[in-house]
Amino acid sequence: MAESNPLREPLLDWYGTHARDLPWRRADATPWGVLVSEIMLQQTPVARVLPVWAQWLARWPAPRDLAAEPPGEAVRAWGRLGYPRRALNLHACARAITADHGGEVPADHDTLRALPGIGEYTAAAVASFAFGGRHAVLDTNVRRVLARAVRGEEYPPKATTAAERALATRLLPTVDASTWGVAVMELGALVCTARAPRCADCPIAALCRWRLAGRPPHDGPARKGQAYAGTDRQCRGRLLAVLRGSHDPVPKAALDAVWSDPVQRERALDGLVHDGLAEALTDGTYRLPLAVVSE
Repeated sequence: MAESNPLREPLLDWYGTHARDLPWRRADATPWGVLVSEIMLQQTPVARVLPVWAQWLARWPAPRDLAAEPPGEAVRAWGRLGYPRRALNLHACARAITADHGGEVPADHDTLRALPGIGEYTAAAVASFAFGGRHAVLDTNVRRVLARAVRGEEYPPKATTAAERALATRLLPTVDASTWGVAVMELGALVCTARAPRCADCPIAALCRWRLAGRPPHDGPARKGQAYAGTDRQCRGRLLAVLRGSHDPVPKAALDAVWSDPVQRERALDGLVHDGLAEALTDGTYRLPLAVVSE
């Protein structure tokens, strides 16, 4: 049962005025469009997602449209969003939705959770935002807002805890829980940011336990940003960019040319093949995958 939530009214009033006009939030957004947005937005800023999402939905407006294509086309269309396994996950989702659910994204949380590559967060987000279900949607922004406003802590734990889920569930309103969920998310994205929270602009500042306590600093392990330059991830991105740029198989020499460290390059290339993001052909060339990776 929902508990009394003094944060609800001021936060929803703020959201009604300050919410960004994002296409996957509009009334004409399809459940498939919401699902695609949630996968793309994982660890990726909205500004980078917007053009790719629009292109994706124009090309594949329904799951069956994507399911009819080779998985390599999903990887190609993913472009530079990063973490390209997500493209394969979306392709696998499209195939499962087409084969098992008549081509329609299921509304039930547990059924969504059973789709390939769909975790607890994404299942809750789609069930809530696409179908109006009452689910706690705990992304990084929501967890940070609740940590500060309710628990008086600058940052949430690294991994989502049972206590966080229980708190988020208790705060869910009985009616229109999906709007509450997206409002908390928006506050974390625009105002209650990780590095420079704008407490003066926050609609719940007068109720925020962290602010009222004097904004005590995080007392846990140091929070380090992820390095990118020189990593295997950057190397994989360079190799994938070559494969995405050609509709024909790519000779090994073209891949060798984009990364100077041969040991790291071979490790990254082997990883792409192992992950189903590339195929090694018998003539020594490489291409984006045409075959579906068995699960």
